[in-house]
Amino acid sequence: MRTPDGRECSYYYANYHRRVASKEVCRLLEGQPDARRWTSALCATCPAPDIQRANGCPNLLLHAHIGKPRWRFWEHEQLLIHATCTYTNEAVPDPYTGCGHCHDTIIFVVAEEESKE
Repeated sequence: MRTPDGRECSYYYANYHRRVASKEVCRLLEGQPDARRWTSALCATCPAPDIQRANGCPNLLLHAHIGKPRWRFWEHEQLLIHATCTYTNEAVPDPYTGCGHCHDTIIFVVAEEESKE
């Protein structure tokens, strides 16, 4: 579903009735205590739609909580995302690229051109 800032996110849900959102939910925060503090304004700084666009691995599992980035006390609260891999059961250091264990690397072999003599 399209977020209020215009990006596609599978975790965002809004129930619209006559073009007015009667219920907005971030499914990434379901069942967590931070879910009550969530507003749709946090979608503007959320990295989850960009991670989904960059990495389509089905084994990537995203976790989120609301907070401030470390050592940046002057910034507003935002959704902080960390990822785990269900295939290796390890934390993923960079969710944009993945863990590197789930998918085989593709090796391109380019053959030499035959000379026409």
